[in-house]
Amino acid sequence: MTGSVQRSLLFLDVDGPLIPFGAVSQTYPTCATGPDLLDVDANPLLTRVNPEHGPRLAALPCEVVWATTWMADANECIAPRIGLPQLAVVIWPEPGDLDHQDERNGLHWKTRALVEWAAGRPFAWVDDEVTDTDRAWVADHHQGHALLHRVDPCQGLTDGDYAALDSWLRQLS
Repeated sequence: MTGSVQRSLLFLDVDGPLIPFGAVSQTYPTCATGPDLLDVDANPLLTRVNPEHGPRLAALPCEVVWATTWMADANECIAPRIGLPQLAVVIWPEPGDLDHQDERNGLHWKTRALVEWAAGRPFAWVDDEVTDTDRAWVADHHQGHALLHRVDPCQGLTDGDYAALDSWLRQLS
């Protein structure tokens, strides 16, 4: 389409941002259940997923994309629990295809793949493993705007995280 503007991307990790790993066991709302959803007995960590994340993510002015090792399972297990539709999923390179020099230099193994997937589009990356090395590499190798937002894995996404993401994404609109 001529004149159409692509929305910014939000690459979302699951473990840490949506499934917090607090050192002290915390009580999180039990997610909705249904016959289509993975039994929490099969993965008890799913009880840590706060269903309020769905509406908050959907309200952000962006296209949310799963950027997690859960891959397609995020659409089967997480999206229905938080009320999100099926989302695009980043397909990661095979371990043998990764540049191990990147790893030795401190670059996260997801970083190159996310920049390639974005293909110049503005993006926010929400993960608990983002570092300054990733930020510097993205600044040098990505043509568009990028926000690499680290979430505290003990807390998961918080009000402050949503405020920062919303503010950054709206500045691009």
